[in-house]
This record gives sequence, C-alpha cells and structure tokens, in this order.
Amino acid sequence: MIFLELIIEKAEQFKKCVDAIAVLIDEAHFVLENDTLTLKATDPSQISMIDFTMGKKAFKKFDVKEKMKLGTDISYLKQILSRTKSGDELEIKLDDKNNSLSLLFKGKSSRKFVMPLLDITSNEIPNPKIEFDAELTLKASVIQDALKDASLISTHVSLGADSKSFFVKANSSKGTVYNETLKNDETLKELNIKQESHSMFPLEYLSDMLKAASSDSDVKLFIKTNAPVKISYAIGEAEITYFLAPRIEQ
Repeated sequence: MIFLELIIEKAEQFKKCVDAIAVLIDEAHFVLENDTLTLKATDPSQISMIDFTMGKKAFKKFDVKEKMKLGTDISYLKQILSRTKSGDELEIKLDDKNNSLSLLFKGKSSRKFVMPLLDITSNEIPNPKIEFDAELTLKASVIQDALKDASLISTHVSLGADSKSFFVKANSSKGTVYNETLKNDETLKELNIKQESHSMFPLEYLSDMLKAASSDSDVKLFIKTNAPVKISYAIGEAEITYFLAPRIEQ
C-alpha cells in the first residue's frame, strides 16, 4: 500500500497555487519526491509551459514514503479548492485501493471531498535552455497594469528591456501604447542587460500567468529577442515558473 498524507496549514495558499496552474493546464501529474511537490506540463497548444515547486517547508505535515505521480484533473481540483474558507487547514490523503485523493478542510466545520485520480500518459519535459539577454525583477503591478493598458489596443504585446528601462508596447489599427519603467524606479528592483531584447507574445497568456501574483509580489522576467519569455514568482513558500513562446515578428 502506498502512503501519502499532506497537511497544509493555510489552504488558501494551496488554492492560489492551483489557480496559477489551472490557467494553462487542465490535467497533469503532481509528483512527490525528495520532500517536494512538483508539477511540470505544457498547455494543449504547446506554446506555454509551467514548472511548479512546493517544498516541504510549505507543509505542516509531509509524509510520503516513496516517489509517486498523481494524475490530477486540475480543473476539478480548482473547483474543490474554490470552496476553501478563510482559516481552513487542508489535509490530503491518498486512497491507493480506490485510486483517489481525499481532501479534508478543517475550519469552523469539517468538509471532505474525494476525487478520483487519472491515468495520464506523459513524458519528462525539460526546461528550455536559453541564454537570456535581459533579466529583471519588478513588482507584479508594473506588468499587470501595462498589460491592462495594452489590452485596449491589441491581443498581442511586446515585452522588452534595455540598459535604461523595461518596456511594454502594443499597436494595431486602434493605435499604439508604450509603457516604460525606468531603471531608477523603485518598482524595478533589478535590471541586468547583456543587450537590448524584445519579443511579442499573446497578451491573454501573459495576463493569465500573472493572475495569481499579488500586486506587490516580486516577479522575475527573463527576455531574449525572438525567444520564449520566462516568468517566475513565489506564492507563499511555493515557486511557479512559466515559459511562453514568442510570436515571431515578420
């Protein structure tokens, strides 16, 4: 019998993590090994990828006897976690015999959900190997607001950086928008540039990737001209990283 018991003191934190995964992925494997819970998958269109890690420190209890993969309906898990109430603790157990997970919310009342696991076929997915030319750390609100501005103009947006600033721009028959954050702005915490870089991306994907980030979260951006962008930030003790392929400009 395979044994698994996880306790997360703040269920709301895990809910945010699953929300961040669900913007791209409908179903995938959670992998438990080496005191970590991880998930790595590409979206159905194959233009984006997510790499999620939640270490033992995030758990009140992490009792896993051996490496295991849990095929999960992410969309359904998100629905269950939407029932999280403030202050709830979450206990997750594996019913190996019935191939299911039980999720027990403990708060002012106790509520238990049981969801079946899925038989998912998947291959190991390596992270893209890219030597980025621009690496930035900035407040999430900077890029979230810039994307909202750009959404008035186009469905695609260019992200870029040079030695002086980070910029977001969009143009269409509706006009143009150019949002620039200078190097000395307190919201742009780090700006390391090898050479000016910019690429165009689907705006909807970028917006979805940043939904789970609180406005004052530190977001790390890695940019290279006509290469995938890498976006990374923390949700509590968990770390989430996205890759998004560019639209090559003609």
